[in-house]
Amino acid sequence: MTDINLDDLTHLQAINKKLTSGYHISEQDTLMWQELDQHIDAYRALFNALGHDLQHDSRGFYYFGSDESTPNMGKISRAIALTIYILIEHYANTGKDPMRALFDEVNDLELMQTLVQINKHLFDQLEIFSGSDLRKDVYLRMVRLGLAREVENGFMLQAPIYRYIDALMEVNEETYLGEDE
Repeated sequence: MTDINLDDLTHLQAINKKLTSGYHISEQDTLMWQELDQHIDAYRALFNALGHDLQHDSRGFYYFGSDESTPNMGKISRAIALTIYILIEHYANTGKDPMRALFDEVNDLELMQTLVQINKHLFDQLEIFSGSDLRKDVYLRMVRLGLAREVENGFMLQAPIYRYIDALMEVNEETYLGEDE
């Protein structure tokens, strides 16, 4: 049993509020990140006692794990997953290293408009009809979840996006494995 000294957990309220809202705390959230990093055992024990599963991804972020399985993804999760998939495809088609571009490129309104136009049939199913819709319905939600941050000309994706990439890779593997049977 881990001893928990609440006096050491100076950002507990802010961390709890962020994590329970579905936010991913990454290195850009300096104070909360450092506190989680320094007191991980205490936070894990405390959140576990409260019924939460605090996860630390070695790629640089913390989040609450859930039992949410891929087929039951909500509309916003599907929209985020679709956007990530299409961004990877877009960067690959333009000759860029898609994984590097995903984190190095600014996603501006022009790019969003292009993605929606090229993939209209997919975005229509999610009721996203323009770059402005994509910005409002997907990118601003990604910011609220800690998956992206807003910058001067658009948005930059952050490390927690790997959760979606992992899920996409898993679905992709299952699709290919299913074809062999």
